[in-house]
Amino acid sequence: MRTSLTLTRPQKAAAILVAMGKPSASRLLKFFKQEELKALIEGARLLRTIPQADLERIVAEFEAEFTEGAGLLDSADRMDTILNESLSPEEMSAIMGDRKFEPAPEGPPPIWPDLEKLEPARLGTFLAGEHPQTAAMVLSKLAPQTAANVLLTMEKPIRSQIIKRMVTMANIPDAATRIVENQLRASVLSQKATRDTSAGQERVASVLNEMAKPELDELMQDLEEAGTPDLAGVKSRLFAFDDLPLLTQKARVLLFDGLSTELVTLALRGAPAALTEAVLSAIGARSRRMIESELGQGSEGIALTDIMAARKTVAVATIRLSRQGAFELPATQTAAEAA
Repeated sequence: MRTSLTLTRPQKAAAILVAMGKPSASRLLKFFKQEELKALIEGARLLRTIPQADLERIVAEFEAEFTEGAGLLDSADRMDTILNESLSPEEMSAIMGDRKFEPAPEGPPPIWPDLEKLEPARLGTFLAGEHPQTAAMVLSKLAPQTAANVLLTMEKPIRSQIIKRMVTMANIPDAATRIVENQLRASVLSQKATRDTSAGQERVASVLNEMAKPELDELMQDLEEAGTPDLAGVKSRLFAFDDLPLLTQKARVLLFDGLSTELVTLALRGAPAALTEAVLSAIGARSRRMIESELGQGSEGIALTDIMAARKTVAVATIRLSRQGAFELPATQTAAEAA
């Protein structure tokens, strides 16, 4: 085994055990003599990190596709974990003599909940540049809805390669999982605090969504002319009642299936004919007849503030469903088509 690093034989053996993962390494440790185990431990303590390319030259068994481009492996910590879980305290004491063997410190918490909070497009862009096996491993750790949203942001050929690997993926060794976690933590999550402006976009969108359509359109034009940064992210969070015809038919059906007939009727009072038809076309025949009957009686005696409040409720429900991944808002769809 040739490598650019100068490693002793015990260090090479330690690297191989670490790469194999705890289950396989634990079974092998039982066959080592005490002198050999002591040499392994001493070698692992001096073995800090191994570049991915050098690790692949040391052990052929670790040439799994999901490790490509992964980064660095903390061999000493992983060896401590393997030994602690494989040998009893008495065995460790007999091997190390009077030296106390400190257990490996508990590592950082899993990163998967933090990844699920990222914008699907951001995570999808990063994974599209990784090996499909690595991307498949990451997506298999995420909630199904999140993984689906990320996949939809990718090109079809890449998406197909990733899904194929997800179908055939076996159990992933802990060592490989930790490598990928460390890479994601360094490459994606470390940039979140400084580059992720989603919180600010969310606050601005919440304010703008309170405006009437004419005022909102005028303000957005002013912001564009002023060169406001991250304006696309704000637009993707904007939605007004008048935008309902821009939703797909499927999205409108999902939306109005969860709203009461009374609310929809109140929101449609005084609405343009095209908007009314877009809403009614997504509602069942029986409910449509009831709403049309109510609208035919006119809006006399009904306060405009109540109508506007009902429209606001419909818009808020639309935004909420979009955030849950049920469908995309028109601004998001337009941006995707332009890209």
